[in-house]
Amino acid sequence: MTTRTALNQGIELLADAAVPDPRLTAEVLLCHALRRERIFLFSHPEHELNTVEWIHYGRYLHERLQGKPTQYITRTQEWYGRPFRVSPAVLIPRPETEHVVEHALEVARDARTVLDIGTGSGALAVTLALELGARAVATDLSHAALAVARQNATRLGARVDFVQADLAAGLATRFDLIVSNPPYIPAAEIPTLQREVREHEPRLALLGGDEGTEPYRRIIPQAEQLLRPGGWLIFEIGYRGEAAVRAAFEAGLWSEITTGRDLAGWPRVLRGRLTP
Repeated sequence: MTTRTALNQGIELLADAAVPDPRLTAEVLLCHALRRERIFLFSHPEHELNTVEWIHYGRYLHERLQGKPTQYITRTQEWYGRPFRVSPAVLIPRPETEHVVEHALEVARDARTVLDIGTGSGALAVTLALELGARAVATDLSHAALAVARQNATRLGARVDFVQADLAAGLATRFDLIVSNPPYIPAAEIPTLQREVREHEPRLALLGGDEGTEPYRRIIPQAEQLLRPGGWLIFEIGYRGEAAVRAAFEAGLWSEITTGRDLAGWPRVLRGRLTP
């Protein structure tokens, strides 16, 4: 079977199963099976797949048809211009989370110490360590997630120390900047999530309690003890969480509380500065 035929068959299978972006998905999975870049598909449409390549491609298509996210099949997600390794132990980094980095670079460019609470794949910690030239600490309750994050830091050359902890429990160091993309899906909404998310991404990284804001209410007082005066706390938030998270900021020692919106216009980032 040629590359062209394999690609067309993959597109047809995925489209019939209503998998989003069937052409792009088939291209990514075929490239992963061939261990080639996407340009190869179009420059060598006559390439004959060998037995191993065909077996791998068929398995990847089957996994995607069963709802497994493409990123978990390829074990890679491009994020803020860098390739991050992912596994079912970590949430797949979303483009929306890049807004946290943008806000950090806007208000905390001079930060030299960064804490990422609930790091998952390590995307925020690694990216900020590299973009700021900072030393980062990253926490997560999951040992398996920390293993993925540590691998990413090593591969990308970031200075990050990893701590297994429940949010920021047990930390005593002071930081210039704290960031977090904590779980923010209310318990009642978990069954309504897309199949790929509901059945494959780690529940620990999704469930934010009954209201979806419990982790924020725990992190904010922890951050008051861990930030240097004048330091920033920057969250990613769910689209329904702005009011509750803002109220938690306003009940504490915070100023310059600001909401940032994503490209769709939804509240996506909420930041506050620990009052000097």
